[in-house]
Amino acid sequence: MQEFSKRVSQKLSKLSDAQIQNLVDELTAENGRYESIIGSLSTGLIIVDTSWQVVKINKAAQRYVPFKTVPEENSGTPLWKIIADDDIAHFLKQCCTSDRTNCREEYTLSTSGGSIRFVDISVMPLVQNRQLAGSIICVDDVTEKRNQEILLHRMEALAGLTNIAASVAHEIKNPLGAISIHIQLIQKAVRRAREADEKLPPPKFMENYLDVVNGEIDRLNKIVVDFLMAVRPISAQLELVNPNMLLDQLISFITPEFNDKHVSVISKLCTNSPRLLLDAKLFREVVVNIAQNALAAITERFPDVGEAKPFAACGGKLTVETAVKDECFVLSFTDNGIGMDEATQARIFEPYFTTKANGTGLGMAMVYKIIKEFSGDISVTSSPGDGTTFTITLPVPQVDRRLLSYNGSASSNTESMENQA
Repeated sequence: MQEFSKRVSQKLSKLSDAQIQNLVDELTAENGRYESIIGSLSTGLIIVDTSWQVVKINKAAQRYVPFKTVPEENSGTPLWKIIADDDIAHFLKQCCTSDRTNCREEYTLSTSGGSIRFVDISVMPLVQNRQLAGSIICVDDVTEKRNQEILLHRMEALAGLTNIAASVAHEIKNPLGAISIHIQLIQKAVRRAREADEKLPPPKFMENYLDVVNGEIDRLNKIVVDFLMAVRPISAQLELVNPNMLLDQLISFITPEFNDKHVSVISKLCTNSPRLLLDAKLFREVVVNIAQNALAAITERFPDVGEAKPFAACGGKLTVETAVKDECFVLSFTDNGIGMDEATQARIFEPYFTTKANGTGLGMAMVYKIIKEFSGDISVTSSPGDGTTFTITLPVPQVDRRLLSYNGSASSNTESMENQA
C-alpha cells in the first residue's frame, strides 16, 4: 500500500478527474477493510502517538481495559489518565516517561459479577520512516489460559489421592481391629456370666472396655475428618499480588509469639518484589504452618527459650528471606532448631507422616499441596542439631523484558528494530 501510494503521488498531476475519483474510492475501500480487520481482532489494540494520545483503539481493547470514560481518538489526553485501574495506568505512564519499549505485564481485574479476569498487556514501538512515531499496545484476555493451568495442576494433585487413600486404609484398619477385639471380649464375658448365674460382670469391668471402644471410635472419626481435609480440592482464588507485602504482614503477626519465647524473627526481603499469582489466605496458611514448625524445632533444641532471661541468651532465631532468581521468586525460612535427619526430610511432605506426638501429619502435606497449586515448588535442607531451611520457588507470571535499550535517540532505536526485523 505504501509503494502504491508513492507511485500514485508521483503521477497524480497526469491523472484525469475520473481517475483521481476512482483512486480515492479504492483507497477509501482499502481503508475500510483495514478498519474492519482491526475491529474484528480478538486482541485488544491501542495505537498512541509519541505523547501517548490515543490514535486508534478497537472494540476488544475497550472490553478488556477498564476506562474512566469512553476513549476518544486524538482527544489530547494521555492514555493512562483515562484508565480506571491504577496498576495498569502506572505501568503505561512508566513506559511513556522512561521510554520503555518491548515490555509486558499481566494484571488481574475484577468483573462486575465478582469473578477474576487476567489480561496481558504488551507495549511495542510504532516505527514510521525509520523514526519512532508512537507505541502499539496489545491487550490479550488470558483468563481461559490461566484457568486451564489451574485445572491441570488440580488434576495432577488428584493423581496423588491413590497413595493417600492407601494410607487412610492402613490407619483405619488398626483401630477397627482394636474395636473388634474389645467387643468380642465384652460378648464373651457377658455370655459366661449368663451361663453361670445369669449375672453380668461388674459395671466397672464393662466401662473399661467400652471406654476403649469409644476412644477408638473417636480416633477413627478424627482420621476420617483429617482425610477429608487432605483430599478436598483447594479452592484457590489466584490474583496478582505482591508477596513481600503479604510477608511483611505475616511476619508482624507471628513475631510477638516468637518474641514471647525469646526467639528472634529476622526479615530479609528483596527490594523489588514482582507480583505473583497467589491466594492470600492460602499463602498465609503456608507461612504460618512453616513458622509453627520452626518454633517447635527451636523450642526442642533450646528447651529454656521461654524462661525469664536476657533475650539474646536464648539463641533461637527464624530468618525469612526473599530474592528473585531466573524469573522465579525464591522464599526461604531458615531456623536454628533441632534439625532433621535424611529419612525425615525424604518424608516430610507425605500425608500422615509426623514426628510429633500429637501431630496429624497433614500440615506440611497441605503446604506442599498449596505451593503446587501456585505452580511452584518447595524443598527442604536440614542437618540434625544445626537447623532447617524450607525453600519455596514460585514462578513470576510475566517479567519486563527490555529487548532494546532506548537512550533518547528515537532514530537509533527504530533503526535497530528494523535491522533486527
